[in-house]
Amino acid sequence: MTTNSTPQTQAFLGTPVEISWFAALCDDDYAQLGVTDQSLRSSWEHCRDIALTAEKSGFNNILLPSGYDLGIDSVAFAGGMAPLLKRMQMLVAVRCGEMWAPQLARQLATLDQMLEGRLTINIISSDMPGERLESAARYRRTLETMQVLRALLNGEDVVFHGEFINLEVTAPSAQPVSGSCPPLYFGGLSNDARDVAAQEADVYLMWPDLMPEVASIIGDMRKRADTYGRSLRFGYRAHVIVRETESEARAAAAYLVEALDPAEGKRIRERSLDHSSEGVRRQAELRESSSDDGFVEDALWTGVGRARSGCGAAIVGSPEQVISKLRAYQSLGIDAFILSGYPHIEEAKHFARLVLPEIAHAPLRSFADL
Repeated sequence: MTTNSTPQTQAFLGTPVEISWFAALCDDDYAQLGVTDQSLRSSWEHCRDIALTAEKSGFNNILLPSGYDLGIDSVAFAGGMAPLLKRMQMLVAVRCGEMWAPQLARQLATLDQMLEGRLTINIISSDMPGERLESAARYRRTLETMQVLRALLNGEDVVFHGEFINLEVTAPSAQPVSGSCPPLYFGGLSNDARDVAAQEADVYLMWPDLMPEVASIIGDMRKRADTYGRSLRFGYRAHVIVRETESEARAAAAYLVEALDPAEGKRIRERSLDHSSEGVRRQAELRESSSDDGFVEDALWTGVGRARSGCGAAIVGSPEQVISKLRAYQSLGIDAFILSGYPHIEEAKHFARLVLPEIAHAPLRSFADL
């Protein structure tokens, strides 16, 4: 493996890709899954250090996840981090319905100004705390929120009379640096979620799945977007465990779940508001269909999902194996990877040392300009 050229100039299948890391705002960082380590609990200090490590290591972007009763708030955290980051984007997760859309638009525009145009937005369609809204209705609310946010962040006055949002409002004076809405990242496996993404997302995010299924989802989403006269980029959210050799990577994976109590794993999986979603069910299916060692296909290990709701599989292997897997996904049409690993600071350093030198990065703002 060559290591003497920079990520900015190397070709990764001839085209640039977006490589993002993950800040564990939702109290999801461990040395061993299910074993609480106070130094890894969600806090301003710890999550700040993850983000600063990601920027120093050369990642393009960092996802700030959002949960109601888990960890710390994504928007408040982003405001604190913005002055500390010099080049990296932030992918800020916001939960539809938890904030009135015009006020959220003003907050996001302000964040984009603080980041000098480096904001990206992860839209989460989730029940609000204390409610249980039927899935189809929840996605209708999400679509309305995305439509209003995009218009306001494009600087447009809005007259909108929908099922969930009813307003007439001028665009806030605070506007994104580019003068238009930052890219909206959105994921969901159900039919309703896919249709929302086809209409309003800029980047459709997927959780780990078998290669044929990933290809099928991308094909379906391209057709759906085409019916609305749109096109999509595709992103892939996965964990990663990379070491100098395959055996070392597999040993690290085994160690990660070695002390996990099954009851504690179940409790962790079910604490999220979206633990019963179709996407989460699909992650469970993958885990249940895996081999005895947790691998469901080459280099894709489902053991991490034993103690995590949501994204439940990791790319595991040597640098060559991890790069090969990423190239395989890219060949299907994926150009944005949102990765994470345990503990997040240490695994970011492993990935940055062993894999990033082989991957061409896009210029930091090129994706925001698409």
